[in-house]
Amino acid sequence: MLRLCFAGLWLFALFDAAMADSPIERGSYLVNTILACGNCHSPRDANGQAIADRALSGGRTFTTPAFIATASNITPDPETGIGSWSDAEIKRALVEGMRPDHGQLSGVPLAAIMPANFYKALLSDDLDAIVAYLRSVKPIHNSIAAPEYKAPIHRDPYPDAESGFGKSMFTDPVRRGAYLVTIGHCMECHSAWSRGVSDFKTGLGRGGRDFSEAGLAGSKASNITSDRTAGIGEWSDQEIARAITHGIGRDGRLLKPPMGFAYYAALREADLADIIAYLRTVPPLQ
Repeated sequence: MLRLCFAGLWLFALFDAAMADSPIERGSYLVNTILACGNCHSPRDANGQAIADRALSGGRTFTTPAFIATASNITPDPETGIGSWSDAEIKRALVEGMRPDHGQLSGVPLAAIMPANFYKALLSDDLDAIVAYLRSVKPIHNSIAAPEYKAPIHRDPYPDAESGFGKSMFTDPVRRGAYLVTIGHCMECHSAWSRGVSDFKTGLGRGGRDFSEAGLAGSKASNITSDRTAGIGEWSDQEIARAITHGIGRDGRLLKPPMGFAYYAALREADLADIIAYLRTVPPLQ
């Protein structure tokens, strides 16, 4: 009983520590770790590395059968970024995938690569913090090509985002981990996927999504269920942590983009532990 009480107090202390961050600090932590916004929204050099002094000014171009779209400039530049957007408009873009009803692309939805169906789970304090941080970054003038849509925008509802989270749940490491995995949109790539439709009901964590069509030849999402042969059920916590934060598999192979391990490397130890605790609960699938 004493150990359980201590564990509960420890979790409360961790949650309080996160909440002790200023909104900008909390937003910076989220944007630059678990959300990995720069993984898409920052331009890259010839070696594929994000260009630090142009961070978040527009990045990867995704070419798929359904659309061609380049990740937007999300710096506070008023002409080419989000400087003219209200807080409410930025939040709507995050959780609904909709641009404001003004500006160059007035009312045009964001491409389906934007994981609004996962960001829907963001707690109000975290949403406020993200906006505060994006307001604080250096504005960079950088025009991005308009998207080309060949089919209606489609996002599959993600069960945990639909049911939502509350701070009262976070005494449980597994629920904290589920929240982080949700806003990290991990299962966007790591769930079964066919013809533009994600199978979160019967294929959660099974992997298999091929990114060749997005210009990442040979990159395929792994099975991250608790299955002992096809998934990560036999992996140690340390091996899972190394894969997440350093992009190194259990067998020593280097993992490929778009896995955002360069961003996940800065995850707090407690957050990483909670993510692993949640992944241990994902039902095994072959």
